[in-house]
Amino acid sequence: MQQETLFTREEMQPLAARLRPTTLDEFFGQKHLLGEGKLLRRLIESDNVGSMIFWGPPGVGKTTLARIIAHRTKASFIDFSAVTSGIKEIREVMERAEKNRLFGEKTILFVDEIHRFNKAQQDAFLPFVEKGSIILIGATTENPSFEVNGALLSRCKVFVLQPLGAEDLTALLERAVRDERGFGRQHVEISHDLLERIAEFANGDARSALSTLEMAVLNGDVKEDAIVVTAETVAQCTSRRSLLYDKAGEEHYNLISALHKSMRNSDPDAAVYWLARMLEAGEDPLYVARRVTRFASEDVGLADPRALEIAVAAYQACHFIGMPECTVNLAEAVVYLSMAPKSNALDRAYMFAKRDAELMPAEPVPLVIRNAPTKLMRELDYGKGYEYAHDTEEKLTAMQCLPDSLVGREYYLPDGEGLEAKYKERLAEIKAWKKAHRSDKKKP
Repeated sequence: MQQETLFTREEMQPLAARLRPTTLDEFFGQKHLLGEGKLLRRLIESDNVGSMIFWGPPGVGKTTLARIIAHRTKASFIDFSAVTSGIKEIREVMERAEKNRLFGEKTILFVDEIHRFNKAQQDAFLPFVEKGSIILIGATTENPSFEVNGALLSRCKVFVLQPLGAEDLTALLERAVRDERGFGRQHVEISHDLLERIAEFANGDARSALSTLEMAVLNGDVKEDAIVVTAETVAQCTSRRSLLYDKAGEEHYNLISALHKSMRNSDPDAAVYWLARMLEAGEDPLYVARRVTRFASEDVGLADPRALEIAVAAYQACHFIGMPECTVNLAEAVVYLSMAPKSNALDRAYMFAKRDAELMPAEPVPLVIRNAPTKLMRELDYGKGYEYAHDTEEKLTAMQCLPDSLVGREYYLPDGEGLEAKYKERLAEIKAWKKAHRSDKKKP
């Protein structure tokens, strides 16, 4: 028998582990799934769960729900970690599950961090899920649409767990102070306002809230038989929030989308906020600068040609000085682009041209605009009839530059915003002049 040591005593476990709920009544948050009469609650209480995926940010109860199911189910429950397991371990577990099935016993397999399994590892589950050897419950912080195989995902019900509200977290912290599994055996004095401050700091993460409370209590002032947690202690424990962000995951794309769309909507306050969210969470400033440079041409374009100059300058500044000094350079570019007049005419022009380039026949370049550096090329009429625009008074010619099948096609259609109004007017003059002079050439 393994001898218990000082370090295995319950009170030596982290507060979050000691307070982990064992029943649905102890569970905080996720009322949309676990409220009275809700689907997931009914499935758990009736011990009738099927294969499912719990998707949500850290600290919202994914693993806790799995353990509550483990306590209630009559099925064999196997806890499995994607971090420490491979194909060999999967096969061993599947063999156990298959034996259970032959004896009429269900097997629930809980896979924590299922997104860490590669395609081959996920595929190993599929036949056993299909024939009912296992009921698979996966937990993931990543969007299962991207991280779980389509075939496996189609056989699972996805439950989306939301970050806990400040009210739920405050109630959880109050319970931690009172409950004997928490600090109930000690006399901890901490105001409701400070518990609310910790709850706000935790950003929807119950584990983070309990860890912060534990740190505050451990660093509290001991006065006679009480531990007093002051505002100063809480301030020290909440000096820097861990921002929810995964540079390789969905939140990365959500935040860059928020930045892009805030600038497009001419909202500099929102744009700077999303910029700060990314940079303070550790995003590469050069990545942001590249996206901002793309935006300058895609969404501003010739409505303000300086937009591209400022975006490129911001990229260079980020390259030269790096974080954290370059934050203000990016902020300058983001605010400028948010306030600039908007036009997506350049982006539309390229998309229209791209469509024709891909779908239309690849006609040869008209002879008139081909170079003729050799005698043979000149003999083949390369460049014959070419008109040099600079030799004309108007600096214009009526020469055809598009292939015959695309004559008359218009790609760049300026919106007329900002400086683009001048370009729109100029383009109309050019087209009118060319139309008139092409007509002149056709007259006898």
